[in-house]
Amino acid sequence: MTRGTLITIEGIDGAGKSTLARALAAELAVRGLPVELLREPGGVEVSERIRRLVKDASLAVSPRAEALLYAAARAQLVDERVRPLLDGGSLVLLDRFVDSSLAYQGAARGLGVEEVRAINVFATGGLEADRTLLLRIPPAQAQARQHERALTPDRLELEGERFFAAISAAYEDLARADPDRIRAIDAAGPPERVLAEALAAIEDVIAASGREELRA
Repeated sequence: MTRGTLITIEGIDGAGKSTLARALAAELAVRGLPVELLREPGGVEVSERIRRLVKDASLAVSPRAEALLYAAARAQLVDERVRPLLDGGSLVLLDRFVDSSLAYQGAARGLGVEEVRAINVFATGGLEADRTLLLRIPPAQAQARQHERALTPDRLELEGERFFAAISAAYEDLARADPDRIRAIDAAGPPERVLAEALAAIEDVIAASGREELRA
């Protein structure tokens, strides 16, 4: 059986990752592709419990502990869900993956991108995405979107503008270093345009997996 395809979606908080992930999963399913949508941290019970912990605004979590908690949640998700799905030939659509830790903890928390990468190579067994969609949006616009949602911010969302600017810059560095995998998408536009750009950005990896090309 042909190995499945792993597509990840990245970007700062408020970029629209979850909105795109749901829309993309629905569109791929309509086209008859065996797609599974998962999120990070989360997706399985152990990882969901860690999610509640790392997002709890009442807790003070050190940067190293934060990086390790995210890696632990990722390790469980990969072992319990992602690898079995890929081995079964599914297309796995993942809302955040290793790049999030590289940008948030490696760069913005100052732990070092390569140091955090090493933790996550161990956590995932070296698993890498076939294609990563980076939603590019100015941090101020992303924060405005979050305010419009009127939801109580979690521990990371309470960070200031400088923190998210550092994350945004780190994502750009990652994209420049790995242009074959990471494709940047303008996330400031309407959802339907973002979806169309995302479909175009994954067409080649879908075709390479032996499935039919995507048609808008």
